[in-house]
Amino acid sequence: MTTIFIVLGLFLIVTFIFLQHPLFGKQPSGERLERIQKSKYYKNGQFHNLSNTPAFAEDASYFSAIKELLFSKVEHTKPTDSIPYVKTNLNDLEITEDYLIWFGHSSYLMQIDGKKLLIDPVLTKNASPLYNTNVAFKGADVYTYDSLPKIDYLVLTHDHYDHLDYTTFKKIQANVSKIVCPLGVGAHLEYWGYPKENITELDWFESASLIDSLSITATPARHFSGRSFKRNTTLWASYVLKSNNLNLYLGGDSGYDTHFKEIGTKYGPFDLAILENGQYDRKWKYIHMMPEEVLKASSDLQAKRFFPVHSSKFKLANHPWKEPLEKVAAYAKTNPTTKMISPKIGEIVYLNNTNQTFEAWWENVE
Repeated sequence: MTTIFIVLGLFLIVTFIFLQHPLFGKQPSGERLERIQKSKYYKNGQFHNLSNTPAFAEDASYFSAIKELLFSKVEHTKPTDSIPYVKTNLNDLEITEDYLIWFGHSSYLMQIDGKKLLIDPVLTKNASPLYNTNVAFKGADVYTYDSLPKIDYLVLTHDHYDHLDYTTFKKIQANVSKIVCPLGVGAHLEYWGYPKENITELDWFESASLIDSLSITATPARHFSGRSFKRNTTLWASYVLKSNNLNLYLGGDSGYDTHFKEIGTKYGPFDLAILENGQYDRKWKYIHMMPEEVLKASSDLQAKRFFPVHSSKFKLANHPWKEPLEKVAAYAKTNPTTKMISPKIGEIVYLNNTNQTFEAWWENVE
């Protein structure tokens, strides 16, 4: 019994020391917390979704979800082959047009009206606070923080590790001019050395002007936040990014709900909606969309084209790695009101060219 208590005590001490690492970020305090407390989406010490949002479905629990993730025998959750990619030199691109380049999962670079925007960059090989526990697929790891050009605006949707990576943020700090993020997330960034005056934090339905021709509005998502045991002390968001020529929806992570219809009615139609499609499970259906719901969300948003992301880089759920793309592509063929785009990692998407075509690149990858 004494040995058990000693082992338990040592475990608790090691855990406590580990949790002091800066990668876990900082809780909002002071003036930031005072502003958070004025948000109508913040009650009883945490942010809330527009609809009641259980962490798990009615027939699931945290224990059953973890058990399945660790011990289920789903095949092909990781590719045997390398993920196909195009190696584009991001520093030498002499393109004046608006474009997008995807890095896998939910990370991508855009150029709009000459300004470069980087979204949710995770450009290391690990999407977890524990090293080597969630390693990027081969081929999906070719773009790193060293690949990036100067960034005018870094845009964050929420503070989860597969969207806000400590190492990436430390490495690119000298290359980033301004940051846009949801309420409270700036506490992490300031703690990591980003100047407060360079961070714009938005509540849902708040807007910011980036330049005269480019604005961004934070809009709801159905999700949650947190980098340790305490959840929902920072906000999560999607965004409407609008220029003179383009109206874009940056979806972040979200379960399906009525907010898509509301956003489509208020801000649509959209030239392109970037929507999560991957790392789903019926057990957590309220916080991540199933593939058939991606099409419903795209339709609700009145999107002319949609781009499914949140897949093809990390294994965060027990479905075959390419199932999200297979399913959403099949659903898209039956829906004539919206068009799916499917660029490879690193392939240039010309945002004003609605006739640009893309391969179903996953079909020939094992």
